Amino acid sequence: MMKTAIEIENLGKKYIISHQGQAQQYVALRDVISDSVKKLVKPKKSMKPQREDFWALRNLSLQIDVGEKLGVIGRNGAGKTTLLKILSRITSPSEGKIKLNGRVSSLLEVGTGFHPELTGRENIYLNGAILGLSRKEIRKKFAEIIEFAEIEKFLDTPVKRYSSGMYVRLAFAVAAHLEPEILLIDEVLAVGDIQFQKKCLDKMGDISREGRTVLFVSHNLTAIEHFCSRCILLQSGNLILDGNVESVIEGYIKDVREGTKDLILADRIDRTGSGKIRAVDFKILDSNHNEVITMKSGEDYYFEIDYLNNSEDNFKNIVVSLDIFDDKNSGLLLFRTNFTNNNLEIKKRTGKIFCKVNNLPLAPGNYHFSIFISSADIEILDYITDICHCVVEGGDFFGTGSSGLPTHCKILHKAEWFIE
Repeated sequence: MMKTAIEIENLGKKYIISHQGQAQQYVALRDVISDSVKKLVKPKKSMKPQREDFWALRNLSLQIDVGEKLGVIGRNGAGKTTLLKILSRITSPSEGKIKLNGRVSSLLEVGTGFHPELTGRENIYLNGAILGLSRKEIRKKFAEIIEFAEIEKFLDTPVKRYSSGMYVRLAFAVAAHLEPEILLIDEVLAVGDIQFQKKCLDKMGDISREGRTVLFVSHNLTAIEHFCSRCILLQSGNLILDGNVESVIEGYIKDVREGTKDLILADRIDRTGSGKIRAVDFKILDSNHNEVITMKSGEDYYFEIDYLNNSEDNFKNIVVSLDIFDDKNSGLLLFRTNFTNNNLEIKKRTGKIFCKVNNLPLAPGNYHFSIFISSADIEILDYITDICHCVVEGGDFFGTGSSGLPTHCKILHKAEWFIE
């Protein structure tokens, strides 16, 4: 019988959200004077803020065995990070029970776990002490941590001076090398470079093979698929699916498609940026400028971004990036204006930006897009993901007269072959 590492029973986390009734954002002087006069005649009843219960997690029950590699997926706000924070004892549950059989080490969002004023060296010892390790035990692992993190030159620098990449490298090295029985990893691995991400995944695999338990939260479904032996899907704080990785990922992809297909881009609020410029519509056009929802490998297409300039400024050398991802959220193609010396200038309040792509190099499959817009001085104006889902069908990419293309590889490219 497998030993249980984590037992969760009817777990819930509630937050209280206050709404100020009829609050005014801007008040003119005449309004202040008139309100004062009105109060003399008829005192105004005080407006008490309204309180609303928000359940970040609700009725969550789960059992995770020793040595399991559990992937946790779901949209932003689904409750993934809240779950890890409760398991890390950073926050307490509002209801339910958790039982942890073993020492827990966690790597959550950048900024968690380290004291910014302490050096890298001091933070290693601090974290080891928090985990209950003696100074001698920490010294045994010290060299391995430094070698893994690749920050030897900055070891005696306060971590507040570290870049986000350096911070994550050290944080992961500490979390993984101090021999926890349970390791909790959040999306922060996305901060590191590709080589370091692979290094981290390999280390997580080593930890699991040693019989320790790993919980891995990520939007990178390919990483989840390659690393995890089991997966759960959270939605609005509830456990929706629990099972083998492939079927849970398939359910998540279906949920995302259904949730975004009816949303108007201009009305989407799940975006970041100052809002001075907003992408309000996106279309895929064929070579005759007809709108399409399906593309073919090897054909020419225009990607049209309709924008709204909410400021009174003109924007010279604006940076526009269009990224294409597969249905497991792996980035495949990047089109960016400043990489090709396209100096775009926005002068009008509304307009259209076009990106022409010749000989579409995508194999048959399902894909989605994201848009990033920034000013020349790198102020983020708009960034929004999942703006459009589309299907690519097989086409005559290689000019052989055949549309039969492989689907196990996503990117197609022509090459010259010869023998000497």
